[in-house]
Amino acid sequence: MTLADRVISSLRSRHDDLAGLVATLDDAALTAPSGASEWRVCDVLSHLGSGAEITLRPVAMAATGAEVPSDGPQAVWDRWNALSPREQATGFIEHDEVLVATLEGLDDEQRRLLQVDLGFLPAPVPLVLAAGMRLSEVAHHDWDVRVGFDPEAGLDEEAAGTLLELHAGPMAMMLGFSSRPDAVAEPVVLAVAGHGLSIGDGVELVAEPPVAPTATFNGPVEAFVRLLAGRLGPEHTPGDVEVAGNVTLDGLRAVFPGY
Repeated sequence: MTLADRVISSLRSRHDDLAGLVATLDDAALTAPSGASEWRVCDVLSHLGSGAEITLRPVAMAATGAEVPSDGPQAVWDRWNALSPREQATGFIEHDEVLVATLEGLDDEQRRLLQVDLGFLPAPVPLVLAAGMRLSEVAHHDWDVRVGFDPEAGLDEEAAGTLLELHAGPMAMMLGFSSRPDAVAEPVVLAVAGHGLSIGDGVELVAEPPVAPTATFNGPVEAFVRLLAGRLGPEHTPGDVEVAGNVTLDGLRAVFPGY
């Protein structure tokens, strides 16, 4: 399977699992706090549902030439924000299913060659990057929902492994946008899960162990991927996570404050 294939497969797994959970939630659970500090569970689902609608537009345009609606993202968000918690939940299930099914319907050539104009980047990007950004959004917000009910929840292992590969490849630029390398006092070369994370003038993850690491991160891959997204707070850190060397876990948390 190509990386694009694995991303789409992981999006299907995340959709099916989260949709199954959402279908069991009563109104009290939908309005309960999530792992996102300012959002209830229904707010997370609204964000995922509106995101599915917004992402589908350029994907469908790239794949079929379908015309993109004239209303922009803000109009979509406003419409979703006006829905009831139950409507947000059911709307997420419906719209995310359409997006995932559309991605699944792309043939091998389309998965290799499609360029998707997301609208907020300087140029169209390969499908694997567009779908990978959606997987990052879904996987982490899926965790936001689940951790609201289970403080020990982790990221799905398949999604975490795929996101690690994406961050060392097509999605490498995202770490530059979301990190604060000046939060550490000296350069760091971190060995983690067969990869190397460099923190200096910028932040870069590469898919090979560093030759001369200055620090190590030991623990589940899912915990490291949550760290990159600012979701490895002390209350949600597995007991087997350990950082040694010229940076502490709190120091790494400062580099990746989250989004």
